[in-house]
Amino acid sequence: MRPAADVVVPFKGSRAALGALQNRLAVLALRPGDTVLVVDNTPDSEPVADEHVIAAPQIPTPAFARNRGAERGRAEWLVFIDADTEPSPDLLDRYFDPPPEPATGLVAGGVVEPEPPRDAAAVVRYSYLRQTASQDDTFAFGEWGYPKSANIAVRREAYEAIGGFREEIRAAEDADLTYRLRAAGWKVERREEAAVVHASRQTVRGFVVQKLVWGAGGAWVNRTYPGAVPLLGRRSFARWALSAFGGGVVNALRKRSRDAFIFAVFRPLEAVAWELGRLLPNERPVRSWRRR
Repeated sequence: MRPAADVVVPFKGSRAALGALQNRLAVLALRPGDTVLVVDNTPDSEPVADEHVIAAPQIPTPAFARNRGAERGRAEWLVFIDADTEPSPDLLDRYFDPPPEPATGLVAGGVVEPEPPRDAAAVVRYSYLRQTASQDDTFAFGEWGYPKSANIAVRREAYEAIGGFREEIRAAEDADLTYRLRAAGWKVERREEAAVVHASRQTVRGFVVQKLVWGAGGAWVNRTYPGAVPLLGRRSFARWALSAFGGGVVNALRKRSRDAFIFAVFRPLEAVAWELGRLLPNERPVRSWRRR
């Protein structure tokens, strides 16, 4: 018999989007002691007549929403998934087969980006080619590797011992949680088979905004944990971006490949947006920040 789990999903959006999310969550196979809770982090959101949804708009960060949701449960494990994902019905069973080691405080589930049609919008196609949502993307940082909170399970004992997520930051709260858990002696495991399907950004604007936010989070992590995020100097970065774009376009023309051309355009765009994001504040609400 697997341990009980409280599933917590931070959400921001319209009532229609909330309804669609609840439909996706309804497929989860639950056992006695399991709960599913959506935490509405939408600014000025008001309580809805549903015991499985609570409003938490005071601080507009996913971390704040997750902490408020975690407070409502008592299960041995907390499972956090993002609102733009679709869980497999047996997600919770897969997380605990086999059971995590006693010293494991954090388990990384899989995040899958299915292949879109080859004629899909360029930004959608790029997200698949780049696989930015996968856990491999952030575990690639080696000793500073961490799982994305789009799909993770945290032992409640470990979570409460370190005070949960740092809720005043907008991004990189998953990296921070991982580093503090490791510093407290807890281990990290992976369960790729405990997977959710991730919905990629559908517009270039949404894609750029996401990278700006991630850039702000990356800069915050590097300030808080020096050396955690490898950074190029401004001049080195500019040379890399120009070289990647020019070389990528030439390669795409040579191959006559739409995918290669998409990658040549969007990879530097992603990097530039992330780099610009480093100039933005990661704290919410924004406190002291001077335009740089």
